[in-house]
Amino acid sequence: MSGDIVGWLRRLAAMAGALLLGSTGAAHAAPAMWRVSDGDSQVYLFGTLHALKPSQAWRTPLYDAVLARAGTVWFEADLQSGDPDTIRLLVQRYGVDPDRPLSRKLAPSDLGALARQTDLARVDHLRPWAAALMLSMQPALAKGASVEKGADLTITRAARAESKQIRAFETLEDQARMFAGLPEASEVRYLADVVRERGRGPCLRLAFKPQSLEDAWLAGTLGPGQIEQMRAENPALYDAFLKRRNQAWADRLTAELAGSGVELVNVGAFHMLGPDGLPALLAARGFKVERVQ
Repeated sequence: MSGDIVGWLRRLAAMAGALLLGSTGAAHAAPAMWRVSDGDSQVYLFGTLHALKPSQAWRTPLYDAVLARAGTVWFEADLQSGDPDTIRLLVQRYGVDPDRPLSRKLAPSDLGALARQTDLARVDHLRPWAAALMLSMQPALAKGASVEKGADLTITRAARAESKQIRAFETLEDQARMFAGLPEASEVRYLADVVRERGRGPCLRLAFKPQSLEDAWLAGTLGPGQIEQMRAENPALYDAFLKRRNQAWADRLTAELAGSGVELVNVGAFHMLGPDGLPALLAARGFKVERVQ
């Protein structure tokens, strides 16, 4: 098994060019955060980037104040829980297809483009979704981004140092099963889209031209274009990756809001978007939702 994908479960949501977050209020020069309130309980929603440059400063006084107050800190999954052997087993169980390689699934033009972007022999045994995840991380990592320095693992370490209760919405196997459950046509479309986008180069559908996705995230000005494109062009991927997961997470948070105290949710910025994003889902359930950063 190629070492290139041993750590893929630690960066499932870090799809290059796909973390586009819509602004719900005035512009804020910081990554977006919302406060969800109900009586004596508050849940803060923070959209993360899973891979960042080591030198990038993104934590604000407000974020640190929320972290200090929070009794419970949430993440998509415990990204530090997967030892290499466990991850290899998950990849072998859900992410490979030795009997029907990629070279038999992709259209000839897409297969040729994939072969120009990576060593086909090293990825041909993968299922399309696993190859797409691996390929989508490469541009960010090539620019010096690090998963270890990403917001999720940075805050995991900080929360543990402060003895916070840490909870996760999913296990690593939950995430693997989610992708493995996609219809094959949706998987193939996902990989083909990643291959074609890499061939065109990164493109942010925004009115301005930031130097990078990271810059736009830091400014709190990411836009919703990629979500709409996914929903229109690959509805099965949109439903599995975003809609159903957000609905399940909103159910969990609704139960948390029935209690008291402060909780902080850190999940990929992808999950804050549009009518199926966490802020919109919780507002639709009657909670007070305000963008605070």
